[in-house]
Amino acid sequence: MVTGIGVATAFGYGKAALLEGMLTPRSVFGPLQRPGRQLPDGQSLFRGAELAEPPALLAPRVARVTGFGGRVAVAVLAEAWQEAGLDDVAPERIGLVVGGSNLQSRELLLTQQAYAERMAYLLPSHGYTCFDTDLCGLCCAEFPIRGFGYSVGGASASGLLAILQATDAVRSGRVEACIALGALQDLSCFELQALSALGALSPGLACRPFDRGHDGFMFGEACAALVIRRAEVGTPGYGSLLGGAHGANGQRGPEPSLDGELRVIREALAAAGLRAADIDYVNTHGTGTPRGDLTELAALQAAGLHGAAINASKSLIGHGLSAAGAVETAAVLLQMQAARLHPCAQLNDPLAPEFDWVRDAAREHHFHHALKLAFGFGGIDSALVIGAPQQGH
Repeated sequence: MVTGIGVATAFGYGKAALLEGMLTPRSVFGPLQRPGRQLPDGQSLFRGAELAEPPALLAPRVARVTGFGGRVAVAVLAEAWQEAGLDDVAPERIGLVVGGSNLQSRELLLTQQAYAERMAYLLPSHGYTCFDTDLCGLCCAEFPIRGFGYSVGGASASGLLAILQATDAVRSGRVEACIALGALQDLSCFELQALSALGALSPGLACRPFDRGHDGFMFGEACAALVIRRAEVGTPGYGSLLGGAHGANGQRGPEPSLDGELRVIREALAAAGLRAADIDYVNTHGTGTPRGDLTELAALQAAGLHGAAINASKSLIGHGLSAAGAVETAAVLLQMQAARLHPCAQLNDPLAPEFDWVRDAAREHHFHHALKLAFGFGGIDSALVIGAPQQGH
């Protein structure tokens, strides 16, 4: 069961900001302003959604050698930690799984630019802060996490993979509580240019998943931490993690796989002991890329998920890449708590109008079982079935 959530999106820091932003949406997209995200000629051609500066929770000496993504991670982890009451758990019984790899592209670019002509002055701390493991080290240093800490890389499936790994650690009894952190992916202009050349990044003003006018995703800075503990009678929580699956579909690049997506949907349902007809809500991967959307729709159709309400959180907050699976799982759980579904923005002409799309405005919904999907470059597919608290799993 998820017993604590911390989250940051362009709507703001904290669960309340995300829920309000989802249910009463406003556009958060605009030209990307963070240093290192503009092309070398000074033009800001890329659009997306960026975060405000996180609360200053680190000691100044630590903050000086901590990048933006690390400061955001500490902020969201603090929110989840407090809500879950982890101060009452022995540090050796707490684990951490960070979802994400190659997280600091922009920070590394800025470092290279700043020290290219004065290498003798490069900070020695760069020797360890350049690795993804530094985020594990930072979190375990700032919070009493002593069970274990490691990272998993699955591109845009990383956040959901972290949840699946954390769930397994709690289910096996290895730890009493495990934190799944969907880490902020700090893109530079190089990755943005390459994604644009791939045709994956939208050149427009909005993200339009599953609309006939879709033309790619909008990058959105985001981060989320979910605390997972064993569900017991009387334990307060957001929802139960009933079954999940992840698999390799044999693709190296960005090409989606219908067989791979359908496989993890069926395996997740089987692990939860449910049928497709038992799912009343699907939070899609929903990037807004033409091939990605069409493949995902084909998987939903083949799986028999026609009776479920469907939306796409990326239409509101952008694509958080490594963080997306964790942030959007938090979105599922917050919608469950509110008994309302957020609209799928810019869905004016659905590709598959026969589905039960949540379109123009938020609407009430009685949750039983939800399905969350996340797919990553490199042929990584994942799915998670979530039971509403009243289901008693």
